[in-house]
Formats: sequence, C-alpha cells, structure tokens
Amino acid sequence: MADTKREIERKYESDESGLPDLTGVAGVKAVIDKGVVSLDAVYYDTADERLAAAALTLRRRTGGSDAGWHLKVPVAPGVRDEIREPLSDTVPDTLAALVRSRVREAELLPAVRLRSDRDVRHLMDAQGKLLAEVSVDAVHAERLTEGGGTAQWTEIEVELADDGDPVFLDQVEKRLRKAGVRPSSSASKLARALEETARTPGSGKSGSGKSGSGKSGSKKKKRKAAPVPAEPAEPVSAGDHVLAYARAQRDAILELDPAVRQDAYDSVHRMRVATRRLRSTFRSYGKVLDRTVTDPIGEELRWLAGELGVDRDREVVTERLTTVLGELPTTLVSGPIRTRLDTWANARHGGSRGRLIGVLDSRRYLTLLDTLDAVIAGPPLLEAAAGDPSKVIGKAVRKDFGKVSALVEEAVEAPPGADRDLALHEARKKAKRTRYAAEAATPALGTSARALAKSMKALTSLLGEHQDSVMVRVTLRELSAVAHAAGESSFTYGVLYGREEQRAAGVEAALPEAWEGIVAEGSVQV
Repeated sequence: MADTKREIERKYESDESGLPDLTGVAGVKAVIDKGVVSLDAVYYDTADERLAAAALTLRRRTGGSDAGWHLKVPVAPGVRDEIREPLSDTVPDTLAALVRSRVREAELLPAVRLRSDRDVRHLMDAQGKLLAEVSVDAVHAERLTEGGGTAQWTEIEVELADDGDPVFLDQVEKRLRKAGVRPSSSASKLARALEETARTPGSGKSGSGKSGSGKSGSKKKKRKAAPVPAEPAEPVSAGDHVLAYARAQRDAILELDPAVRQDAYDSVHRMRVATRRLRSTFRSYGKVLDRTVTDPIGEELRWLAGELGVDRDREVVTERLTTVLGELPTTLVSGPIRTRLDTWANARHGGSRGRLIGVLDSRRYLTLLDTLDAVIAGPPLLEAAAGDPSKVIGKAVRKDFGKVSALVEEAVEAPPGADRDLALHEARKKAKRTRYAAEAATPALGTSARALAKSMKALTSLLGEHQDSVMVRVTLRELSAVAHAAGESSFTYGVLYGREEQRAAGVEAALPEAWEGIVAEGSVQV
C-alpha cells in the first residue's frame, strides 16, 4: 500500500525581497533556518495533458527528505492528498492504476522538469512544536516535449504541519499580505510551468523567460492558460440542463475512481450512486437524449453499478444484524451467532475486492468511460432538447412521478407477503429515479423540483427500511438453516426474524400517511 499524506498549503508570488519577517505571526515563538535544499522533479502526463486538465500531478523527484514518486490528488482548494512510492526508473504500477481512468490507453511521458533551490524555514510554537514549513523556492522550469521552452520564477510556499490547524495559515497569510506578498495566480508549480513554457500562438516557439518579478526580458511576460476542460455555458435549453447533470455524474465517476481503488470509506457506494444517477437521467429524459444511443450506455452503467454493489447488500445486512444483536438482552442470545455472522460477513470481501479492481482495469470499463466522454461532448439531442426547460423537463419529471404513484398505490392495496414486498421494492426504485430527475430539474424549475427531490428522498429512505428488512430476513433464514445443520441453537435467529417482521410491518403501516403527506405538500407540482 502506497504512503498517503494530506498536504495543506498555500503559494505566494515572490520578488527579490524574499521572505518577510514571520516572528510576529500569532503563535510563532521561533523561526528556524533549515538551510537550502536542491530539488529536481520530472512531471509525467499524456501528450494531450489529461492529468493537468484534471488538476492531477504525477512526478519523480530527487533531493530533499521525500525523494520518490508522488501523485497529488486535489481534495479541496489548497488541500491535496500526496500518494508516495519509492524511487524507480518507471512509473510505479500503483500510481499508474490511480490515474488510469484519466489516462486510459494513452502513454505517460515526461512533460516538464522543475529544478528548485528551496530555502526552508520552520515556524515553531513555544513548546517547540512545528506549526508550518515556509520555503522560498527559486524555480527553473523546462518543458520536455517538442518545441518546449523554459521559465524561471520565485515563489513562497507555506505548508501546514501534520495535524495542524488550518486557521494558522490565515495568520501567516495576514502577515505576508501586510508585507506586500500576494497569493500566487497558479494553483501549483506545474500549472505555472505549463502556462509559461507553452508554445506562443503564431510564433512557432515556446515561451522562455524569467518571472516572479513580473518581467521577462524587458517586457512583462503574458502567461498562456494551461490546458483545462472547457467550461460549459450557462444552461438555457432543456438539453443544456440535462447535459449539465449528466456531465456532473460522469465527472463524479472519474473523480471517485482513485478513491475506490484505495478502498476509501464510502467511495464505492458514492460511485455506484453516480452510475445510477446517470443511467436514470438517460431514461427519464428520453425525449431530450436519443435513447437508441443512450440505452446501450445505460446497460453498461447497470453492469458497472452491479459490480460496484457486489458487497453492498452484505454490508447493509451485516450492519443491521450487528446493531440488533447488540440491543438484545443476553438471555435472548444463544449459540455462536456472532461468530457465524462474522464468518458470513467476511466470506467474500477479499475476493470481491480483487474482482472490483479487475473491473476498473478492464477494457470494458475504460471503453465505457470513452463512450461517456463522447456522448457528453457530442450528445444525441432530439428536437425537444431545444425546448423550454419548464415544459420539457417538467413533463418528464411528472411522468416519472406518475409511475411512482401507481406503484405506491399498488403496494398499499396488495396483501402482505411476497407480492407487496416486490411492489414496494419497485416503488423504491422508481422513487429514486424520480428523485434524480428532480435533481436534474432543480436549476431550471427551482423550488418545486427541489421539494419533489426532498420528498422522493424521504420516500426512498422509508421504503429502503422495508427492503433492508426483506434482505435481513432472507439472510436469517439461510444462517438459521446452517446453524441448525451444525447442531447449534436457532432460537436467536427466530427472535431476530420476528423483530424484522415487525420492522417491515411498521413501514407498511406508515406508508399511506407518508404518501398522503407528500401529495398534500404539493411538491409534485413541477
């Protein structure tokens, strides 16, 4: 497992005056000179700079205390996770995998070389604890691709110490601003290097010069913007709004891919939800996007959601049974039920985890990502896409709500048992789809769509309780049979089964009133 470090830092422009005195910063007792270190880093990217477009940086760096391969993944403004691997001649497989959803089949090549002389200061508190590391970096950038140029600048970097309070960075910035130092206009050294070494339009040559003091030769150097995804225009038509929501789900899948590979908390579930949202969008807005094109993509999204959900049902059941077992009096717990539950819960996790990584590395998944990019870039718009959002989108949402309404009524009228269970499950799925359709409609329709999305979320949660109970009871029957065959007591399984029946009955009893409340609120008037 690669080493990961949360990096919270800010960058500032610097001129010949260097670093201002920071002894006056609140909480700083001493500023310790740690000397100058020389750093040499080569940044890798595809020929069309896909990593840079996603604000990802992959580098091989020598010099300093953390020499090695580093992949930096944005978390929030000024916050990145730096994933580290030891030095090697080629990109480590672990880091290559983490950027595969962006790189796909393209080759990672040396793109930029940054050599820096880093003058380091440590800001210490009264107890001798490190608060932040401040450095003045004299940077020389060289673009390594054909026709690349060079650039030079000096910047100040302030990195918060591990487990430090980000508020401290505000104190440092206040002092820097008072001394005339301003935040950098570039998010990272690489972003600035790409800007300043880019080919100058019309000249056939790349930029080459010195900056930081605001000069390049005798004239101020004009930066060329680094490659970034084109910002979509403000949504106007129905098609604009649907595509904006679809694009957001595509982006979520790409952004969550590294987290899923690292088994980050809740990442699999969130990625699965994004795939469902996107598939639901294609289905709900079939009058906007041609379903002869989107239906096959939807089937691939269903496949991906299924692969992501292999362990999800088991996790839900395990969490529920663990909770209710903990609530039972000891007099009602007989036999090794906790041990059997643990064995059942862990039976497939290791194997399914490996299977999921295989899915994310598969050609089928990467082809799906290519297809999503293509359909977002060149959407199969139908005539209604140019229409008034309030009419086109509103009609689609009302149609979805009508399906939910019919299924809820069917479930309420069905006799208790398997038929009602199935009807409630179908109503839950349609309520999710309607919620996602309302989410997509909210920018266009405003309060009414937002209220409907909220109502459908509440309905989905209520019906989810019922479906969870159905799954738990199925599992309890299976575990009870195995326990009985092994000569163990099945008494506690029966107690838990009875509680789950009561749980489901409670949901069924609450549903009519909950549904009447949704209709009475008028949230369906989109």
